[in-house]
Amino acid sequence: MTTFTEREQGFEAKYRHDQETRFKIIARRNKLLGLWAAGKLGLAGAEAEAYARKIVISDFEEPGEEDVYRAVAADLGDKGVSEGDIRRRMAQLIDEAGRQIADEA
Repeated sequence: MTTFTEREQGFEAKYRHDQETRFKIIARRNKLLGLWAAGKLGLAGAEAEAYARKIVISDFEEPGEEDVYRAVAADLGDKGVSEGDIRRRMAQLIDEAGRQIADEA
């Protein structure tokens, strides 16, 4: 194996690892967002966990995070939670999710 091939394989492995980590962070953010929204909806325990799973699954509808935003916004629309509130919470939780994933590594 040449040095070039070894470097290429190293870059590919790093890219794969980075993509897996990003997926985990986004999924964790979505779960945390779901738990936050569940609290706003008055859900607790198993109901809150089930709602959070629903939000995580909603991310597979289309690329990007708009599907997640729409799922939460649809449920919180009559609870006095604004678009800005949801988007700010999403931004805060992506940082929190990153910290949690890093701590688990």
